[in-house]
Amino acid sequence: MDPMRRDEEYGLGGSSEIVDADKIGAEDDAFAIPPKNAPTERLRRWRQAALVLNAARRFRYTLDLKKENEKEEVRSKIRTHTQVIRAAFLFKEAGETPPPPDATGGKPVLQEGDFPIAVEKLMEINREHDLTALKEFGGVKGLSNILKSSTERGIVGDETDLLNRRNIFGANTYPQKKGKSFLVFVWEACQDLTLIILMVASVLSLVLGIKTEGLSEGWYDGGSIAFAVILVILVTAISDYKQSLQFQHLNEEKRNIHLEVIRGGRRIEVSIYDIVVGDILPLKIGDQVPADGILVSGLSLAIDESSMTGEAKIVHKDQKAPFLMSGCKVSDGYGTMLVTAVGINTEWGLLMANISEDNGEETPLQVRLNGLATLIGTVGLSVAVAVLVVLVSRYFTGHTKNPDGTIQFLKGQTSASAAFDGAVKILTIAVTIVVVAVPEGLPLAVTLTLAYSMRKMMADKALVRRLSACETMGSATTICSDKTGTLTLNQMTVVEALVGGMNSQSLDNCDTLSKSLVSLLIEGIAQNTTGNVFEPEDGGIVEVTGSPTEKAILSWGIKLGMKFDLVRKSSSILHAVPFNSEKKRGGVAINLADSTVHVHWKGAAELILAACTRWIGIDGSIQMLNPEKACLILLIPSTNIWLTSLIIQVDEFKKSIEIMAAKSLRCVAFAYKMYDHDRVPEVDKRGDWKLPEDELVMLAIVGIKDPCRPGVREAVTLCTSAGVKVRMVTGDNIETAKAIAMECGILDPTSALSESSIIEGREFRVLSESARQAIADKICVMGRSSPNDKLLLVQALRKKGHVVAVTGDGTNDAPALHEADIGLSMGIQGTEVAKESSDIIILDDNFASVVKVVRWGRSVYANIQKFIQFQLTVNIAALIINVVAAVSTGDVPLNAVQLLWVNLIMDTLGALALATEPPTNELMKRSPVGRREPLVTNIMWRNIIVQALYQVGILLIFNFAGKNILHLLKDDPAHAEKVKTTFVFNTFVFCQIFNEFNARKPNEMNIFSGVTKNYLFMGIIGITLILQVLIIEFLGKFTSTVRLNWKLWLVSIVIALVSWPLAVIGKLIPVPEIPLAVYFSSICCSRRSQ
Repeated sequence: MDPMRRDEEYGLGGSSEIVDADKIGAEDDAFAIPPKNAPTERLRRWRQAALVLNAARRFRYTLDLKKENEKEEVRSKIRTHTQVIRAAFLFKEAGETPPPPDATGGKPVLQEGDFPIAVEKLMEINREHDLTALKEFGGVKGLSNILKSSTERGIVGDETDLLNRRNIFGANTYPQKKGKSFLVFVWEACQDLTLIILMVASVLSLVLGIKTEGLSEGWYDGGSIAFAVILVILVTAISDYKQSLQFQHLNEEKRNIHLEVIRGGRRIEVSIYDIVVGDILPLKIGDQVPADGILVSGLSLAIDESSMTGEAKIVHKDQKAPFLMSGCKVSDGYGTMLVTAVGINTEWGLLMANISEDNGEETPLQVRLNGLATLIGTVGLSVAVAVLVVLVSRYFTGHTKNPDGTIQFLKGQTSASAAFDGAVKILTIAVTIVVVAVPEGLPLAVTLTLAYSMRKMMADKALVRRLSACETMGSATTICSDKTGTLTLNQMTVVEALVGGMNSQSLDNCDTLSKSLVSLLIEGIAQNTTGNVFEPEDGGIVEVTGSPTEKAILSWGIKLGMKFDLVRKSSSILHAVPFNSEKKRGGVAINLADSTVHVHWKGAAELILAACTRWIGIDGSIQMLNPEKACLILLIPSTNIWLTSLIIQVDEFKKSIEIMAAKSLRCVAFAYKMYDHDRVPEVDKRGDWKLPEDELVMLAIVGIKDPCRPGVREAVTLCTSAGVKVRMVTGDNIETAKAIAMECGILDPTSALSESSIIEGREFRVLSESARQAIADKICVMGRSSPNDKLLLVQALRKKGHVVAVTGDGTNDAPALHEADIGLSMGIQGTEVAKESSDIIILDDNFASVVKVVRWGRSVYANIQKFIQFQLTVNIAALIINVVAAVSTGDVPLNAVQLLWVNLIMDTLGALALATEPPTNELMKRSPVGRREPLVTNIMWRNIIVQALYQVGILLIFNFAGKNILHLLKDDPAHAEKVKTTFVFNTFVFCQIFNEFNARKPNEMNIFSGVTKNYLFMGIIGITLILQVLIIEFLGKFTSTVRLNWKLWLVSIVIALVSWPLAVIGKLIPVPEIPLAVYFSSICCSRRSQ
């Protein structure tokens, strides 16, 4: 059944408003929080409602609300400090006249190693935005010379140079607070209330035992409890410490940004940690400024400084305001900067060094498990109190007997120390029942499986930024995917071109074209780009850098004979409009040597064509293109021949675009316009200059091939079979999108396509909100879409009840990534703004990796359910056995040490074994998990009840009639009693070991499928078996057990082995689809109504 429809039928979600769907049944439930951006009050509320025995451990991986407030205070102080310094400096500058400059620039230049400037001076210039001091050093060019760098070629960048700069100016890192040591985890594990009580009890038992029985025999009871508690503490601490190390590693990966830097005239990619003072960095829209620096050159460069100033204000950068602060984001334009301060010497480094990294983030599943743990714990606590009351009553009324039949307590005869010792043992048993009953490790099992999944997902090219995304991805019902780079390889080449009216395959040879046309085309390619071409002086291989589209066009330009550096130097850029995903085009105005101004545009072919009125022929002649204007000119000689011809020409251009698009080619057009030099605004007013976009002259249309990724069709098919619909949302031509969608399997070429399944962004955005919701489900492909169209689609789908995953790479995709249930940004082509707005970063930009994330998301949920099934079976069996035995005989078959061992198997070792199961293909054959689907499903309840009833029944039979069944009646009564209790304990442990196999596959008959591939599971089973043998055979003094003969070992194993065929039989029992809680409540309601 579809999970959304199922949720609606059970009253669990799927309403018209997605916010309400999250809130249905959740407002009154303290243990229900939204998957993203949960309010602080909701987070505080569930903490107060949880039954917690060890707050330090239980809340370790949740958000520290107090620390969050402290962080904000630190941020506020540093921001205030920044503003005060600047205000004071401006005030000082206004009241003073700067002294005349001397030969070195007017201010004393302090020597810093090999560089004639001090670190403090560099910091002061940037931190105080000291434009006067910058001018005294000769501006950015003079400062770059002082730093032994070049504004065009950057630093030399060899190992010696880099090491020298790091030694003098520092590295681009900041001091990070060390993670918790292992001893801290040991200390936190010790803070469990039940373990503290048990330690106190063990000390009392130790003192009383030594006093009454002497040191040689009296220390066993108390010492064994103490040893068991220490073992639990150590195993818990080791497990938690390993998780912590995994989270630290993942945090380091998240901070390690890769970016381009110019060194030796070449653009190379380096880690943000490798940036040094003197580096020249290219900046483009969406980048994070990686260090403090000064603008070298920029076009329409706008910076979002809200991360530093706290003000949501975009600041435009130019030569009047050239200072750039680390940690800020490029919101528009592009440019280059000179690095002047790195690491702790920047405002951002100072801020980050004062704010500790917090791994805390509660996930909805984690909080729901806290609710389940609280419910189970409350029942267990009640049972423990009942057992305590019964045992104390029976003990002090003389109804509790020793194994030999003698009464343990006789009023007036039993000594006070013996009575106290008996009471301590009873308290120890009751407290140990609480240890077993309260599943403290249940919420931490989520953290364990998330930590494991996150580490494995890194190998599958997915970096998780938010823990909650792992589990939410398992509920995803639709994926809105980009085309370029996600469904395709992002390896673009120009394979077809229409130039001068001549269509050819790539047109590598331009001999047939006029020089004027080729010159204009090369001029537009070289100047209207954010890419770069590096030609080695020794004549080596030419290196082309930039986005895949830019690289394809620049490579084509080189084939046409373009000399990139010469073309760039032959003219200067007056103003640029960076490529915009809303307008689908970018432009540049350039000033040639003869003061001629050309405005070049490049972008979506049909949009550029619509702005053109003329085109250049193969011979360089300019011909009319627009039919209406052609009519006006050509009606004068009273002939219609040319008019008809021109209309065909327009259709031919459109037809060429459609033909290229149908071949899955991305169509890009180039156009230009002559502009009057006198109309160019002054330098200080060019920021607001709107480049002319009309009456352009068409130069060329190229078709760029970007092949589908291998395996993407299979990945899409897998998603479809798993109940996850894949939709393509792309800025490309609708025909290109349609062709790629068919190639990828998103569209079926054999089935009839409705109008609403393929739609353009502009058509979708003009619809009313209700109309958008009505067709959102049907949309498979959206072409020529803007980021806002993607956002509208996400909102419409979520309001329909979908759990939406969205891929995005651009800065403008940030709202859609933030709005979606799961935002997936691209690691290669994605901007830093997109990455910060996302929940998961797809490191290889591959759609197949997105599908792997879906598998892991489902695996997280499935593994937690396996662990819950296993733990609840142990809980129910242990509680019922102890309660029944306590009420009927006044004693319990499982003592404190044995219960602690069972707790270790059930809690830490069980979580390690079951929460780290790798995902299987079976997971992708199920429907997505509903938003509010119960954690314990009907299938799980069936499995739990079958196994628990079997264990309780068989073990109670042996507890009451074991001596007779095991032929122990002729043995010494005390020894026979010990053999019986040892046998019951051994059988109980073996039942849990064998049931662990059953828990691996709650729905499948073959519980051994893939078991040999899970080495951790097999290892834990092996360790548990070995330790159990050691406990029975060699540690009897500590655990109050005796050695068993091989026959009793065999009987224990056979009894436990029965759980396997029993599980198969149990799976044949049908269960209702409706959750049990809903099923029983509906029965009650129907009876009341009758």
